[in-house]
Amino acid sequence: MVTLAEVAQHAGVSASTVSYVLSGKRSISVSTRQRVEQSIQQLGYHPNAGARALASNRSNIIALMVPLRTDMYVPVMMEIAIAVATSARTYGYDVLLLTGEEGPDAVRRVTGSGLADAMILMDVELDDERLPLLRGTDQPSVLIGLPATTEGLTCVDLDFAATGALCAEHLAGLGHRDIAVIGEAPAVYERHTGFAERTLDGLRGRSRELGVRVLHRPCEGGFDAMTVTLARIFDERPGTTGFVVQNESAVEPLLALLRQQGRAVPEDVSVIAVCPDQVATQASVRLTSVAIPAQEMGRRAVELLIAKLEGRGSDEVALIAPELTVRASTGPAPAPAPPTS
Repeated sequence: MVTLAEVAQHAGVSASTVSYVLSGKRSISVSTRQRVEQSIQQLGYHPNAGARALASNRSNIIALMVPLRTDMYVPVMMEIAIAVATSARTYGYDVLLLTGEEGPDAVRRVTGSGLADAMILMDVELDDERLPLLRGTDQPSVLIGLPATTEGLTCVDLDFAATGALCAEHLAGLGHRDIAVIGEAPAVYERHTGFAERTLDGLRGRSRELGVRVLHRPCEGGFDAMTVTLARIFDERPGTTGFVVQNESAVEPLLALLRQQGRAVPEDVSVIAVCPDQVATQASVRLTSVAIPAQEMGRRAVELLIAKLEGRGSDEVALIAPELTVRASTGPAPAPAPPTS
């Protein structure tokens, strides 16, 4: 292990000068700073994290709270988490990943222990129990998600209300008048998770304006659950010709069941998914979809948080506009069947 004294000797300066360069507590001439930084790089010196934290009152750590629930699509959550970690490193921060379902207790633990300089929270509910604690602390934080009230908070998210509206507009433009929404697992709606509720609100609101009927059915995902859900949909609305799927684990079971029933996609039934591009393009029918911009969400959250840490940021809501990509799974609504005599 290279020591601070060895860096000082290599650079031809005192140990205190190296310390001042690292902490930024005193003004050091440009030439001296460059000489010290060159020695640090050549020798591969890494300051002791504990000592650095004590000296600067900073840990250079961001806490990322991402509860890994069984009813959520974990690959998307982890893609966002990786984007946060990658972006944080470009600013010299490491990420402490908190994956438990501790809720407010996790916020108290981070704010009360000095574990991290700031927090990013995911899996945000409309009435999230963590928010009063965030509003009551000076520690910077950013939400990836949108609660019911954003006052005093900084948030970044896909505009899920606009996403739902965009799906409704696309299907209505193709002549579909009965749409079924296959949603996330029931527990996601019971928790009032923001992204799911907002997608549904946006879709329902725009559908009413366009004269389209909407039936929403949560689904656990998987073949068995999808079998029951699809049967219920066609029992209640036999004329359903359009589907919006916001549940990655339900995509392939839905397509398989439609094939089994002799319903061709998109000739008889159109399907839109709100999902990562990889899910849409690798499905058995290439899906028209609105992508989840996981990497952009993670990167933007870090940018907003760093601005706060540096005293440049203010509370704001950054919504990413949805983009719908048309592929092979949507087409004109089929003509109504002629009445039987």
